[in-house]
Amino acid sequence: MGELSVRELPLFPLPEVVLFPQEVLPLHIFESRYRIMLKSVLESDSMFGVIKWDPNKKSMANVGCCAQIIKHQTAEDGRSNIITLGQQRFQVLEIVRSTPYCSAMVSWITDENIDSFQSLDLLRDSVTEALNDVVKLTGKLTNSQKVLPEKLPENPMELSFWIGAHLGGPVAEEQQKLLEERNTHTRLQREFEMLDHTRKQLAARTALKESFPDIKEN
Repeated sequence: MGELSVRELPLFPLPEVVLFPQEVLPLHIFESRYRIMLKSVLESDSMFGVIKWDPNKKSMANVGCCAQIIKHQTAEDGRSNIITLGQQRFQVLEIVRSTPYCSAMVSWITDENIDSFQSLDLLRDSVTEALNDVVKLTGKLTNSQKVLPEKLPENPMELSFWIGAHLGGPVAEEQQKLLEERNTHTRLQREFEMLDHTRKQLAARTALKESFPDIKEN
């Protein structure tokens, strides 16, 4: 990602989308300003910033994630399909231009971990166990085969990003908080609480279903 801690980065604001490091995000580029941005980005280092846009408040988040284009295909009509991969997180320092597309000076951010590796590893194991339970119970309730990837990240920070990216439901606000969090322990702890809460709810519903099999799930 280069040694410079501050750089200019084109921004692509997306409603209700939060990109995490190492996550794949496919995008369809059709607006003329973003076609211009794409051309410029492909001519430099294939990097741009994905940042959450709030359509109600008409405002942009202050922290986003850098996306690197790993595949792109442009049709004859000028529209493009691209596949990007989340890289490092960044904080917006100042918007340097807003036309034809938004561009900002940003600084890279990373987690500042003050916890011992041991406590992080213990928390990671608890989170992984809760995640497994949630997936198993969901499968039981829906009579479907839900499976986790064979190899979840072992690094606690990478695992916390993976879970943040795969939270179900309309949770962009929560995902944004997890993305902005700069302590791996705090992020994992929050995810453990959410998973544990879900696990308890699912366990109660599973018990009910097993006791009264004729009751239909809503």
